[in-house]
Order: sequence, then C-alpha cells, then structure tokens
Amino acid sequence: MAGRRRVRGAWAVCLLFVSLVACGGGPATDGARAEVQGLLDRRANAVLDRDQAAFRRTGALDWFENTRGVPFAAWGYRLTGLRRDGDDAVADVELSYRIQGYDNAPVSVGRRLTLTRDASGGWYVERERPAGKAAQQLWDQGAVAVVRGASSLVLGVGQSSARLQVYADLADRAVPAVSGEWGRDWSRHVVVLVPKSLEGMAGLLGSPASSYRGIAAVTTGETGAPADAPADRIIVNTDAYGVLGDVGKQVVLTHETTHVATRAVTSAATPLWLSEGYADWIGYLASGRTPVEAAPELARAVTGGDVPEALPVDADFGFSGDATQLARAYEGGWMACRMIAARWGEDRLGDFYRAVGPHRQRAGAVEDALHDVLDTDLDTFTADWRDYLEAELG
Repeated sequence: MAGRRRVRGAWAVCLLFVSLVACGGGPATDGARAEVQGLLDRRANAVLDRDQAAFRRTGALDWFENTRGVPFAAWGYRLTGLRRDGDDAVADVELSYRIQGYDNAPVSVGRRLTLTRDASGGWYVERERPAGKAAQQLWDQGAVAVVRGASSLVLGVGQSSARLQVYADLADRAVPAVSGEWGRDWSRHVVVLVPKSLEGMAGLLGSPASSYRGIAAVTTGETGAPADAPADRIIVNTDAYGVLGDVGKQVVLTHETTHVATRAVTSAATPLWLSEGYADWIGYLASGRTPVEAAPELARAVTGGDVPEALPVDADFGFSGDATQLARAYEGGWMACRMIAARWGEDRLGDFYRAVGPHRQRAGAVEDALHDVLDTDLDTFTADWRDYLEAELG
C-alpha cells in the first residue's frame, strides 16, 4: 500500500552537448530550439484555454480530448533536448502542470514529442508520449472522467461517474477519520486516480504490472515534502480493489489517506513497519475487525509457534516478494502501532511517529523516539511486541 517515489532516467551526457549538436542527428541550432519552444508554448496555452482548434494547429490531437474535464491551473513545457534529422525531429521536454485546488506546486514529468515540418515550414507535433521510462499520465490511457467530492477529486479512465462517486464517498469519509487521529495540519483533501486495470495502474507508476498484482492501492508522494509540493496521488488497482468488501475498501482508502496526511513528517528515517503500521492502525480503527480478523497470516504463524523474532524490516514490504511475508509485515507493523496506542495512548502514538521522521538517518531514529516518547528501548519494545502478538493472536 505504501507509495514509492520513482527517479527519472538521466540524459546527462547527451544534454551536455544538446545546444550544439543533437544526439544521433544533425545540428540543433538555437533558431530551431526557439521555434520548437514557441510551438510548445502555444500548445500549453491551448490546453489551458481548452482550445481544440489552437491545439490542432500545433499538431495531432493525441490525448487533448481526454483532458477535457481535468481542472488544470497551470500547464507548461520546457524543451530539454532536440534531435533533428532533416525535416523531422524528436524533442525531449519537461511537462509541468498543476491541478486547481490540489497541487501547491507543479507536477513535473518527462515527455517526448515527435516533430515534423508542416507545409508552411513550421514545426508540427506528430505524437506526444511519456519520455523513456517516465510514467504515463492518466489521460495517456483514455478519456478522463472527473468526480468532485467534499474533500476529494477522483479522476478515472474507463469508469462510470457513478463508480467514481463511490471512490469520492470513501475518500470523503477517510479524510475526517485521519484528521481525527493525526490532526488537521495537512491539506485535508486527496486526489484519487482510478485507471481501468492493473496494467493502467502500472503505467501510471512506470513499473511492471507484476509488481502490484494483489496490491489494492498505492500512494505516490515525496517523503518529507514541504507545504508547497504537488498533492500526493492515491492510485487504485481496480482489479484487486474490486474484490474487497465495503469494509475493506474503506480501510484501504483510509490507509492511503493516512500516507497523504503524514507525508510531511515521514522521511528516510521512518521504517516501513511504522509508516505502514500507522496507516493500517487508522484504517482499521472504525472497521470493527479483531486482531485475528485483520492479521490472519500473522495469527496463523503465531498459533503455529512461529512468533517473529524482530519487527519487520523494509525488505519485507517488497511488492514483488512473497505474498505471505508481505502480509505478515503489514500485520506486524499494525500490531506494533496498535500496542503503542493501547499501552501509551493514541496521542502518544502520533507523537512517536512525529519524533522518528526528523532524524537525518535511519540509525538511532526509532531508538531515540522510543526513549524520548515512550520511555523504553528497542529490545524491551520488541519483547513486549512479541508478547503482545501471542496474547492477541495466539
């Protein structure tokens, strides 16, 4: 369920020389670059103005109609590379856009445009697509339907408005549930992307579909993100999410919304057992699920005499690993947070989470927070957690 950030591929060597010689092609003159940048500026204005005719004058319509309902507040292109071959060219660009009311800073993604000269001698876009290994945008996958909730914006492809409204209702219940535990010092609204299939989800994440099979949703965002950052995106795997019951669907949306709320104080120092366990803790609060019901894999292990020796490590949360190990990792983190809330109090659990993130590195972060907030140490905490598992799940 946890969000993962991706890194873009680098064109370092190529870009060092792009203003002089295009990689794999002929010279890219300053004049050509200026012409193409002008074309990109007109294209961006057409998107913001919803002007189909103006967009068509810059090139093929491509995905233009797919974005019709998306409330963009900003859209711009910056040319980063141009490779020419006579009257044809390939342009690498950085697309920056903001969604009105949600993004406090632009989302930046790499795009690649295939260009040719038109009859008048100007440049014309034949195709625009994600650059290299860059992730797709939702409108690359089809027409985007938009549903607004009280605290949510839901964007979907291949989904009816009625179905997207269900997601909006779930998200609108999740936001106050998270605020009730975490507090109100976050945006208190969420963006939910609902692609048509698992493959669509994988395309939005720029990863193989096999990495997310069985994962109901993930949240993308930068850990430790400042207030002026793009909004996190909750991306749903409709294949896995669709088989959940009503309670499970609410748990998942509340879990992912918790990641949105806690993102600013989550850092590389925060272990996944804590970030995922805390998200599950809030997710399950109103579910009515008992520990055995919510942690079946871990309960099966404990009743079989296989009590974990230590808290889950980050590697246990790998999506492409063993499904049983992944489930036990999530359940173990949840039980650790549940124990803190039960023994030290719910407020103290939030204080503990906030105390871990500010550390510059992982080493010592949990240990210091355990000492400062819970007045315990890691060995004692781990032993207490193991006893708690046996008491609640055995």
